[in-house]
Amino acid sequence: MNDLSKIKNIIVKNPLKLDCGKEISNFPLAYETYGKLNEKKDNAILVFHALSGDQYASGINPVTNKEGWWNCAIGPGKSLDTDKFFVICANVIGGCMGSYGPSTIDPNTNKSIGTNFPVITINDMVNAQYNLLDFFKIEKLFAVTGGSMGGMQVLQFISNFPNKVQVAVPIACTASHSAQNIALNELGRQAIMADTNWKNGLYGENENNPDKGLAIARMAAHITYLSKIGLQEKFGRKLQEKDKLKFSFDADFQIESYLRHQGSVFVDRFDANSYLYITRAMDYFDLTKQFDGNLSKAFEKSKTKFFVISFTSDWLYPTSENRDIVIALNAIGADVGFVEIESDKGHDSFLLDVPDFLNTLKNYMNSTYSNLNEKRI
Repeated sequence: MNDLSKIKNIIVKNPLKLDCGKEISNFPLAYETYGKLNEKKDNAILVFHALSGDQYASGINPVTNKEGWWNCAIGPGKSLDTDKFFVICANVIGGCMGSYGPSTIDPNTNKSIGTNFPVITINDMVNAQYNLLDFFKIEKLFAVTGGSMGGMQVLQFISNFPNKVQVAVPIACTASHSAQNIALNELGRQAIMADTNWKNGLYGENENNPDKGLAIARMAAHITYLSKIGLQEKFGRKLQEKDKLKFSFDADFQIESYLRHQGSVFVDRFDANSYLYITRAMDYFDLTKQFDGNLSKAFEKSKTKFFVISFTSDWLYPTSENRDIVIALNAIGADVGFVEIESDKGHDSFLLDVPDFLNTLKNYMNSTYSNLNEKRI
Protein backbone atom coordinates (compact mmCIF):
# COMPACT_ATOMS: atom_id res chain seq x y z
CA MET A 1 0.00 0.00 0.00
CA ASN A 2 0.90 3.69 0.04
CA ASP A 3 3.88 5.12 1.95
CA LEU A 4 2.15 7.64 4.21
CA SER A 5 5.27 9.20 5.73
CA LYS A 6 5.02 12.37 3.58
CA ILE A 7 1.44 13.16 4.58
CA LYS A 8 0.28 16.14 6.67
CA ASN A 9 -2.36 15.40 9.26
CA ILE A 10 -4.01 16.68 12.38
CA ILE A 11 -4.97 14.47 15.30
CA VAL A 12 -8.62 15.02 16.17
CA LYS A 13 -8.65 14.64 19.93
CA ASN A 14 -12.29 15.47 20.58
CA PRO A 15 -14.69 12.50 20.52
CA LEU A 16 -16.74 12.19 17.33
CA LYS A 17 -20.04 10.36 17.69
CA LEU A 18 -20.70 8.42 14.49
CA ASP A 19 -24.13 7.76 13.00
CA CYS A 20 -23.64 4.03 13.62
CA GLY A 21 -23.58 4.76 17.36
CA LYS A 22 -19.85 4.27 17.92
CA GLU A 23 -17.46 7.00 19.00
CA ILE A 24 -13.94 7.73 17.77
CA SER A 25 -11.28 10.10 19.13
CA ASN A 26 -7.57 10.83 18.79
CA PHE A 27 -7.75 9.90 15.12
CA PRO A 28 -5.71 11.26 12.17
CA LEU A 29 -7.24 13.48 9.51
CA ALA A 30 -4.90 13.93 6.55
CA TYR A 31 -5.02 17.17 4.57
CA GLU A 32 -3.20 19.34 2.05
CA THR A 33 -3.40 23.07 1.31
CA TYR A 34 -2.82 25.25 -1.74
CA GLY A 35 -2.27 29.01 -1.72
CA LYS A 36 -2.05 31.21 1.39
CA LEU A 37 -4.57 32.11 4.07
CA ASN A 38 -4.87 35.91 4.17
CA GLU A 39 -4.79 38.02 7.33
CA LYS A 40 -8.58 38.31 7.48
CA LYS A 41 -8.87 34.54 6.99
CA ASP A 42 -11.78 35.12 4.64
CA ASN A 43 -10.34 33.49 1.48
CA ALA A 44 -10.50 29.81 2.45
CA ILE A 45 -12.16 27.22 0.22
CA LEU A 46 -12.75 23.70 1.53
CA VAL A 47 -12.76 21.16 -1.31
CA PHE A 48 -14.38 17.77 -0.77
CA HIS A 49 -13.14 14.85 -2.84
CA ALA A 50 -15.12 12.08 -4.53
CA LEU A 51 -15.00 8.30 -4.01
CA SER A 52 -11.51 7.61 -5.37
CA GLY A 53 -9.97 10.99 -4.58
CA ASP A 54 -7.82 12.19 -1.70
CA GLN A 55 -6.33 15.39 -0.29
CA TYR A 56 -3.90 15.76 -3.20
CA ALA A 57 -6.21 17.73 -5.45
CA SER A 58 -3.51 19.72 -7.23
CA GLY A 59 0.16 19.56 -8.12
CA ILE A 60 1.95 16.23 -7.76
CA ASN A 61 0.82 13.68 -5.21
CA PRO A 62 4.00 12.97 -3.18
CA VAL A 63 2.83 9.44 -2.40
CA THR A 64 1.87 8.22 -5.88
CA ASN A 65 3.90 10.77 -7.89
CA LYS A 66 0.78 11.28 -10.03
CA GLU A 67 -0.94 14.54 -10.88
CA GLY A 68 -3.58 15.74 -8.43
CA TRP A 69 -7.15 14.74 -9.26
CA TRP A 70 -8.34 18.38 -9.76
CA ASN A 71 -5.16 19.86 -11.16
CA CYS A 72 -7.16 21.41 -14.00
CA ALA A 73 -9.18 23.49 -11.52
CA ILE A 74 -6.81 24.37 -8.64
CA GLY A 75 -3.71 26.52 -9.03
CA PRO A 76 -2.48 30.01 -9.96
CA GLY A 77 -4.95 31.65 -12.35
CA LYS A 78 -7.19 28.56 -12.45
CA SER A 79 -10.83 28.14 -11.42
CA LEU A 80 -9.87 28.03 -7.74
CA ASP A 81 -7.09 30.60 -8.06
CA THR A 82 -4.41 29.91 -5.46
CA ASP A 83 -3.02 33.43 -6.00
CA LYS A 84 -6.29 34.57 -4.44
CA PHE A 85 -7.71 31.66 -2.41
CA PHE A 86 -6.47 29.33 0.30
CA VAL A 87 -7.66 25.88 -0.73
CA ILE A 88 -7.93 23.06 1.81
CA CYS A 89 -8.64 19.44 0.94
CA ALA A 90 -8.79 16.52 3.37
CA ASN A 91 -8.82 12.78 2.90
CA VAL A 92 -12.21 11.57 4.20
CA ILE A 93 -12.30 9.28 7.20
CA GLY A 94 -12.63 5.79 5.78
CA GLY A 95 -10.09 6.72 3.10
CA CYS A 96 -6.62 5.31 2.56
CA MET A 97 -4.37 8.34 2.17
CA GLY A 98 -3.55 8.99 5.81
CA SER A 99 -6.93 9.64 7.44
CA TYR A 100 -8.45 7.21 9.92
CA GLY A 101 -9.71 4.25 7.92
CA PRO A 102 -9.69 0.47 7.59
CA SER A 103 -6.01 0.44 6.57
CA THR A 104 -5.00 2.36 9.72
CA ILE A 105 -2.72 0.29 11.95
CA ASP A 106 -4.25 -0.62 15.30
CA PRO A 107 -1.48 0.03 17.90
CA ASN A 108 -2.86 -2.74 20.10
CA THR A 109 -2.42 -5.44 17.44
CA ASN A 110 0.06 -3.80 15.04
CA LYS A 111 -2.30 -4.85 12.24
CA SER A 112 -4.66 -2.86 10.03
CA ILE A 113 -8.13 -2.33 11.43
CA GLY A 114 -9.80 -3.88 8.39
CA THR A 115 -13.52 -4.51 8.74
CA ASN A 116 -13.33 -3.78 12.46
CA PHE A 117 -13.48 -0.17 11.28
CA PRO A 118 -16.97 1.27 11.98
CA VAL A 119 -19.42 1.91 9.15
CA ILE A 120 -19.39 5.63 8.39
CA THR A 121 -21.65 8.13 6.63
CA ILE A 122 -21.27 11.35 4.65
CA ASN A 123 -22.41 13.10 7.82
CA ASP A 124 -19.51 11.55 9.75
CA MET A 125 -17.07 12.62 7.03
CA VAL A 126 -18.02 16.31 7.15
CA ASN A 127 -18.19 16.40 10.94
CA ALA A 128 -14.61 15.12 11.01
CA GLN A 129 -13.45 17.69 8.45
CA TYR A 130 -15.02 20.56 10.40
CA ASN A 131 -12.06 20.21 12.77
CA LEU A 132 -9.89 21.80 10.07
CA LEU A 133 -11.64 25.15 10.65
CA ASP A 134 -10.54 25.07 14.28
CA PHE A 135 -7.05 23.98 13.31
CA PHE A 136 -6.60 26.92 10.92
CA LYS A 137 -8.62 29.25 13.20
CA ILE A 138 -11.04 30.04 10.38
CA GLU A 139 -14.29 31.52 11.61
CA LYS A 140 -16.08 31.31 8.26
CA LEU A 141 -15.14 29.69 4.96
CA PHE A 142 -15.50 31.64 1.76
CA ALA A 143 -16.63 28.51 -0.07
CA VAL A 144 -17.12 24.78 -0.05
CA THR A 145 -17.18 22.80 -3.27
CA GLY A 146 -16.79 19.32 -4.69
CA GLY A 147 -18.18 17.00 -7.31
CA SER A 148 -19.98 13.66 -7.04
CA MET A 149 -19.52 12.43 -3.45
CA GLY A 150 -17.77 15.75 -2.89
CA GLY A 151 -21.02 17.50 -3.77
CA MET A 152 -22.89 15.35 -1.26
CA GLN A 153 -20.45 16.52 1.39
CA VAL A 154 -21.08 20.13 0.36
CA LEU A 155 -24.82 19.72 0.96
CA GLN A 156 -24.32 17.92 4.28
CA PHE A 157 -21.76 20.49 5.47
CA ILE A 158 -24.14 23.41 4.84
CA SER A 159 -26.93 21.55 6.61
CA ASN A 160 -24.73 20.80 9.63
CA PHE A 161 -22.96 24.17 9.79
CA PRO A 162 -25.38 26.71 8.27
CA ASN A 163 -23.46 29.82 9.35
CA LYS A 164 -19.94 28.74 8.49
CA VAL A 165 -19.87 29.18 4.69
CA GLN A 166 -20.44 32.12 2.35
CA VAL A 167 -20.73 30.16 -0.88
CA ALA A 168 -21.55 26.53 -1.71
CA VAL A 169 -20.90 24.98 -5.13
CA PRO A 170 -22.13 21.38 -5.34
CA ILE A 171 -21.21 19.81 -8.67
CA ALA A 172 -22.72 16.78 -10.45
CA CYS A 173 -24.27 15.32 -7.32
CA THR A 174 -27.52 14.36 -5.62
CA ALA A 175 -29.30 14.86 -2.31
CA SER A 176 -30.30 11.19 -2.15
CA HIS A 177 -28.48 8.20 -3.64
CA SER A 178 -30.71 6.46 -6.17
CA ALA A 179 -31.56 2.75 -6.39
CA GLN A 180 -29.52 2.56 -9.61
CA ASN A 181 -26.42 3.96 -7.91
CA ILE A 182 -26.83 1.71 -4.88
CA ALA A 183 -27.05 -1.25 -7.25
CA LEU A 184 -23.91 -0.19 -9.11
CA ASN A 185 -22.00 0.22 -5.86
CA GLU A 186 -23.18 -3.17 -4.65
CA LEU A 187 -21.82 -4.73 -7.84
CA GLY A 188 -18.39 -3.36 -6.97
CA ARG A 189 -18.58 -4.44 -3.35
CA GLN A 190 -19.56 -7.97 -4.29
CA ALA A 191 -16.64 -8.18 -6.73
CA ILE A 192 -14.26 -7.30 -3.89
CA MET A 193 -15.85 -9.64 -1.35
CA ALA A 194 -15.90 -12.51 -3.86
CA ASP A 195 -12.13 -12.27 -4.23
CA THR A 196 -10.64 -15.13 -2.21
CA ASN A 197 -7.92 -12.78 -0.96
CA TRP A 198 -10.46 -10.49 0.73
CA LYS A 199 -10.75 -12.84 3.75
CA ASN A 200 -13.62 -10.95 5.38
CA GLY A 201 -11.63 -7.75 5.17
CA LEU A 202 -8.67 -9.00 7.18
CA TYR A 203 -6.34 -9.35 4.20
CA GLY A 204 -3.95 -6.89 5.86
CA GLU A 205 -2.68 -9.85 7.90
CA ASN A 206 -1.51 -11.54 4.68
CA GLU A 207 0.69 -10.60 1.76
CA ASN A 208 -2.04 -10.83 -0.86
CA ASN A 209 -4.66 -8.12 -1.33
CA PRO A 210 -8.01 -8.63 -3.16
CA ASP A 211 -6.62 -6.84 -6.22
CA LYS A 212 -8.70 -8.75 -8.77
CA GLY A 213 -11.95 -7.87 -7.04
CA LEU A 214 -10.97 -4.23 -6.57
CA ALA A 215 -9.88 -3.96 -10.22
CA ILE A 216 -13.24 -5.29 -11.42
CA ALA A 217 -15.07 -2.89 -9.09
CA ARG A 218 -13.09 -0.02 -10.56
CA MET A 219 -13.72 -1.15 -14.13
CA ALA A 220 -17.47 -1.34 -13.54
CA ALA A 221 -17.54 2.05 -11.81
CA HIS A 222 -15.41 3.69 -14.48
CA ILE A 223 -18.00 2.87 -17.13
CA THR A 224 -20.55 4.90 -15.16
CA TYR A 225 -18.26 7.94 -15.15
CA LEU A 226 -18.27 8.12 -18.95
CA SER A 227 -21.01 8.68 -21.51
CA LYS A 228 -22.21 6.51 -24.39
CA ILE A 229 -21.33 9.24 -26.88
CA GLY A 230 -17.91 9.77 -25.33
CA LEU A 231 -17.11 6.06 -25.35
CA GLN A 232 -18.25 5.66 -28.94
CA GLU A 233 -16.23 8.64 -30.17
CA LYS A 234 -13.07 7.63 -28.31
CA PHE A 235 -13.16 3.87 -28.82
CA GLY A 236 -16.05 2.77 -31.02
CA ARG A 237 -15.29 -0.81 -32.10
CA LYS A 238 -11.58 -0.17 -32.61
CA LEU A 239 -9.45 -3.24 -32.17
CA GLN A 240 -6.38 -3.33 -29.98
CA GLU A 241 -4.32 -4.91 -32.76
CA LYS A 242 -5.34 -3.17 -35.97
CA ASP A 243 -7.96 -5.20 -37.84
CA LYS A 244 -7.50 -8.74 -36.58
CA LEU A 245 -9.63 -10.55 -34.02
CA LYS A 246 -7.71 -12.83 -31.69
CA PHE A 247 -10.54 -15.34 -31.29
CA SER A 248 -9.76 -15.55 -27.56
CA PHE A 249 -10.74 -13.84 -24.33
CA ASP A 250 -7.82 -11.44 -24.41
CA ALA A 251 -8.56 -7.75 -24.94
CA ASP A 252 -9.64 -7.63 -28.59
CA PHE A 253 -11.16 -4.16 -28.35
CA GLN A 254 -9.46 -0.95 -27.25
CA ILE A 255 -12.21 -0.27 -24.72
CA GLU A 256 -11.45 -3.63 -23.05
CA SER A 257 -7.77 -2.79 -22.80
CA TYR A 258 -8.60 0.68 -21.45
CA LEU A 259 -10.83 -0.70 -18.69
CA ARG A 260 -8.28 -3.33 -17.71
CA HIS A 261 -5.65 -0.62 -17.43
CA GLN A 262 -7.95 1.51 -15.26
CA GLY A 263 -8.46 -1.44 -12.94
CA SER A 264 -4.78 -2.38 -12.71
CA VAL A 265 -3.50 1.11 -11.87
CA PHE A 266 -6.27 1.69 -9.32
CA VAL A 267 -5.23 -1.20 -7.08
CA ASP A 268 -1.76 0.32 -6.72
CA ARG A 269 -3.12 3.36 -4.88
CA PHE A 270 -6.43 2.39 -3.28
CA ASP A 271 -7.51 0.07 -0.49
CA ALA A 272 -10.28 -2.47 -1.14
CA ASN A 273 -11.86 -2.03 2.30
CA SER A 274 -11.90 1.75 1.85
CA TYR A 275 -13.83 1.16 -1.36
CA LEU A 276 -16.41 -0.86 0.58
CA TYR A 277 -16.78 1.72 3.34
CA ILE A 278 -16.90 4.81 1.15
CA THR A 279 -19.42 3.37 -1.33
CA ARG A 280 -21.57 2.31 1.62
CA ALA A 281 -21.44 5.87 2.97
CA MET A 282 -22.59 7.15 -0.43
CA ASP A 283 -25.46 4.66 -0.49
CA TYR A 284 -26.60 5.70 2.99
CA PHE A 285 -26.69 9.36 1.94
CA ASP A 286 -30.25 10.68 1.92
CA LEU A 287 -30.40 14.31 3.03
CA THR A 288 -34.10 14.42 2.20
CA LYS A 289 -34.87 11.59 4.62
CA GLN A 290 -32.81 13.30 7.33
CA PHE A 291 -35.42 16.07 7.21
CA ASP A 292 -38.54 13.92 7.06
CA GLY A 293 -38.89 14.08 3.30
CA ASN A 294 -38.49 17.86 3.00
CA LEU A 295 -35.10 18.71 1.49
CA SER A 296 -35.72 22.45 1.86
CA LYS A 297 -35.50 22.11 5.64
CA ALA A 298 -31.88 21.02 5.32
CA PHE A 299 -30.96 24.55 4.25
CA GLU A 300 -33.55 26.81 5.88
CA LYS A 301 -31.18 27.97 8.65
CA SER A 302 -28.45 28.99 6.21
CA LYS A 303 -27.80 32.26 4.37
CA THR A 304 -25.21 30.60 2.14
CA LYS A 305 -25.23 31.46 -1.57
CA PHE A 306 -25.54 28.35 -3.76
CA PHE A 307 -24.38 27.65 -7.29
CA VAL A 308 -25.34 24.19 -8.55
CA ILE A 309 -23.60 22.72 -11.61
CA SER A 310 -24.56 19.67 -13.70
CA PHE A 311 -23.54 18.18 -17.06
CA THR A 312 -25.70 17.19 -20.02
CA SER A 313 -24.17 13.72 -20.51
CA ASP A 314 -23.95 12.73 -16.83
CA TRP A 315 -26.30 9.76 -16.36
CA LEU A 316 -24.89 8.79 -12.96
CA TYR A 317 -26.03 12.03 -11.28
CA PRO A 318 -28.24 13.51 -13.98
CA THR A 319 -29.31 17.13 -14.27
CA SER A 320 -32.77 16.22 -12.94
CA GLU A 321 -31.30 15.24 -9.56
CA ASN A 322 -29.25 18.44 -9.40
CA ARG A 323 -32.37 20.44 -10.26
CA ASP A 324 -34.15 18.85 -7.30
CA ILE A 325 -31.58 20.58 -5.08
CA VAL A 326 -32.24 23.90 -6.82
CA ILE A 327 -36.01 23.47 -6.43
CA ALA A 328 -35.60 22.79 -2.70
CA LEU A 329 -33.48 25.92 -2.33
CA ASN A 330 -35.92 28.04 -4.35
CA ALA A 331 -38.74 26.87 -2.10
CA ILE A 332 -37.17 28.70 0.86
CA GLY A 333 -36.08 31.74 -1.14
CA ALA A 334 -32.39 30.87 -0.99
CA ASP A 335 -29.85 32.69 -3.14
CA VAL A 336 -29.21 29.99 -5.75
CA GLY A 337 -27.84 29.86 -9.26
CA PHE A 338 -27.80 26.87 -11.58
CA VAL A 339 -26.09 25.92 -14.82
CA GLU A 340 -26.08 22.79 -16.96
CA ILE A 341 -22.79 22.50 -18.85
CA GLU A 342 -22.79 20.96 -22.32
CA SER A 343 -20.28 18.09 -22.33
CA ASP A 344 -19.98 14.63 -23.86
CA LYS A 345 -17.56 13.44 -21.15
CA GLY A 346 -20.20 12.11 -18.77
CA HIS A 347 -19.97 12.28 -14.99
CA ASP A 348 -16.19 12.72 -15.16
CA SER A 349 -16.69 16.12 -16.83
CA PHE A 350 -16.00 17.93 -13.57
CA LEU A 351 -12.56 16.27 -13.35
CA LEU A 352 -11.53 16.97 -16.93
CA ASP A 353 -10.49 19.93 -19.05
CA VAL A 354 -13.96 21.12 -20.00
CA PRO A 355 -13.42 24.84 -20.73
CA ASP A 356 -17.05 25.92 -20.28
CA PHE A 357 -17.14 24.32 -16.85
CA LEU A 358 -13.75 25.59 -15.66
CA ASN A 359 -14.45 29.14 -16.88
CA THR A 360 -17.91 29.15 -15.31
CA LEU A 361 -16.51 28.00 -11.96
CA LYS A 362 -13.67 30.51 -12.13
CA ASN A 363 -15.90 33.47 -13.01
CA TYR A 364 -18.40 32.61 -10.30
CA MET A 365 -15.78 32.21 -7.58
CA ASN A 366 -13.91 35.39 -8.52
CA SER A 367 -16.96 37.61 -8.99
CA THR A 368 -18.66 36.39 -5.82
CA TYR A 369 -15.53 36.90 -3.75
CA SER A 370 -15.12 40.43 -5.15
CA ASN A 371 -18.77 41.28 -4.48
CA LEU A 372 -18.58 40.04 -0.90
CA ASN A 373 -15.43 42.10 -0.29
CA GLU A 374 -17.09 45.22 -1.73
CA LYS A 375 -20.00 44.80 0.68
CA ARG A 376 -17.59 44.69 3.63
CA ILE A 377 -15.98 48.01 2.64
